[in-house]
Amino acid sequence: MSRRIVVAGAVSFYTQVGIQEFPVRYAPTWAPRWLATGVSGAAGHIARVLRALGDDVRLCSVVGRDAAGAAITAELGRERLLGPGIVEGSTSSSGVTLVTPDGRRMGFPHLAPVNGVTYPWDLFASQAQEADLLVMTNAKFVRDLVRPAARLGVPIAVDVHLITDLGDAYNLPWLESAEIIFCSHECLPVSPSLWVERLFDRYPRCRVAGVGLGGQGALAATREGTLIRVEAVTPREVVNTLGAGDALFGTFLHVWAATEDPIRALQAAVVHAGWKIGHRAPVSASLTCEELSALKNASMPPTVIGRWGT
Repeated sequence: MSRRIVVAGAVSFYTQVGIQEFPVRYAPTWAPRWLATGVSGAAGHIARVLRALGDDVRLCSVVGRDAAGAAITAELGRERLLGPGIVEGSTSSSGVTLVTPDGRRMGFPHLAPVNGVTYPWDLFASQAQEADLLVMTNAKFVRDLVRPAARLGVPIAVDVHLITDLGDAYNLPWLESAEIIFCSHECLPVSPSLWVERLFDRYPRCRVAGVGLGGQGALAATREGTLIRVEAVTPREVVNTLGAGDALFGTFLHVWAATEDPIRALQAAVVHAGWKIGHRAPVSASLTCEELSALKNASMPPTVIGRWGT
């Protein structure tokens, strides 16, 4: 059954450049190994994942009246994600990603053009009507929407990415309001298992917590005490890890919304993310529900189930 899911946040026009190594050595000119352009940004990628998996997605974002905006609008139209939730701004957000042969990437997101936009609450509330889930990314223009959205009675999900502190002032509205909270392991001050334990202790509204572990897979926990660790799988060669966390998060939400089974959700999420990073432009490639199910059966990731807090 299709779920109605609202996704709020940045949609950006990205250029991805294949380089030889980090650090990048200076040269007046240099031919990249490869180059790809297209629409990305956390909200754009998550929305595309959910749409491909069969959900009814309502995208709330800001797109500029510029050349990048025209490209974004065209691509969102092709993906059936262009709807009344798109607000027009003067300039679009954009970015550049450098990618080495082993798939490591360094991103340069330019969100300043949309950070100062005030997204209309009435428009967001209308998009949230009859929604099953609100995916509210931690983009700056979404921040003022979070606390009012928590009063709508619809579950909120967020990925706070490179968070370092449970008391982080910027992310506080999301931490206090979300029922599903994901993040990356890269900047955590403690182990991922201890992090989720402390997250549940501090934020009683949170029901499910997840941590992306990069090449080690992912971890998820429920408030009831279940702790799941799923190892990474890479069905193909690793080419570009851009957006792996968004793929993990979006796929988890799709399966969770349909089943409320965190084990199945995390296994599917790890498989989908592992498949996507085999593409030069992972954002543009997403599996359907049927394709993901078949791939998961063929590449079932090793899974350990335990308890947190023990």
